Amino acid sequence: MKRNRPDLAKRRFERQFSYFSARLPVMERLRKPGSTIARISIGILLIIGGLLAILPVLNVWMIPLGLLILAIDLPLLQGPVTRLIIFGRRKIGNLRRLWFRRGA
Repeated sequence: MKRNRPDLAKRRFERQFSYFSARLPVMERLRKPGSTIARISIGILLIIGGLLAILPVLNVWMIPLGLLILAIDLPLLQGPVTRLIIFGRRKIGNLRRLWFRRGA
């Protein structure tokens, strides 16, 4: 039986969300149904903070996290955000392997 494309995209999104929520427990609290306004405002603030990456505390890591939080309420973003996060995680993993191989 063929799987629906939306089901596959939803499962990929859920896997990426669980990856981040394992590292940031507050993400699970944001998933509650009544916190839509909080999710949208936190997502937008994270994206804006990520764009201000020249400051020491704020950095580029905030952009995908903000998009991931916004994608909870905007299903249209789930596919592109999931692909962006998977792409970024693969690139970071490749860079880490190269870095540690070079240092050995």
